[in-house]
Amino acid sequence: MPFPGSARKEHGALDIIRFSAVFAVERNLLICSDKNMSNNPEIGKSIIVNGIQTNYQDHGEGPPVLLIHGSGPGTSASTSWRQTIPALSPRFRLIAPDMLGFGFTERPSNVQYKLDTWVDHTLGLLSALDIPKAHVVGTSYGGAVALALAARAPQRVDRLVLISAVGISFPITETLDSIWGYTPSVASMRAMLDLLVYDRSLLTDEMARLRYEASIRPGFQEAFSSMFTAPRQKALDGLATPEHLIKALPHKALLIHGREDQINPLSTSQRLFNLIDDAQLHVFGRCCHMPQAEHAARFNRLVGDFLAEGTP
Repeated sequence: MPFPGSARKEHGALDIIRFSAVFAVERNLLICSDKNMSNNPEIGKSIIVNGIQTNYQDHGEGPPVLLIHGSGPGTSASTSWRQTIPALSPRFRLIAPDMLGFGFTERPSNVQYKLDTWVDHTLGLLSALDIPKAHVVGTSYGGAVALALAARAPQRVDRLVLISAVGISFPITETLDSIWGYTPSVASMRAMLDLLVYDRSLLTDEMARLRYEASIRPGFQEAFSSMFTAPRQKALDGLATPEHLIKALPHKALLIHGREDQINPLSTSQRLFNLIDDAQLHVFGRCCHMPQAEHAARFNRLVGDFLAEGTP
């Protein structure tokens, strides 16, 4: 089955226009499908992982690639990777789970949302799918999970791609603090979306309304608000992997960041570049926090070629 929004290969601002259009279509489907969840494109396959019903996207054939999304309110694997999956699925098998506490993965009442839990759940997913080793791609919070996964189970990770990643300690920015402290409203969601992309004129109030509706589905905001409680510097530090473990990573790593990122500053990827021995760093100008959407065509070529180099 083709992934929603499979048209691709636009450049520059057209990438964001396409992103915006697909965002609106998918969110509209999401909201209109409350009475018929089978039509919801964010509902993928389902598997039990460590006793938890886990929703995940599974597209393409070839070497396995695990995609770990970020931590914005109302996010899911489907919406986070909408432009990545159709572009890379002809070359790779792409596994994109709704991480524990996000999207349509089950939210057990007794779960503790912390790095250990997310890493264990991700490793459990690979095992449940009988995938001994995979390339791992993580964005923002997902970059922290990917980094910790590589440090704790290096034999399960082939190549590593970290996008706008946290995963090391740094003073929390006001923008990240405000996103993690999100109080549901259309205005708050619009303010958050404005922080994600360089060209804010390409965002619309309708997009903000649709994303807001997604963020207030039953259980969504309750889980999100419990993940990154104040003081949120402590939550950020809790996602950090010790530097001596980062220095010991044996993996080839590609670091990608937007020069104008106001959420996780470019300096975080520059530090990771200096810590990881076999690393390369690519910086997109005129780009904030979402290079996979803001510069989709170039991003997809960059990541696809990097991962293909590691494929026998």
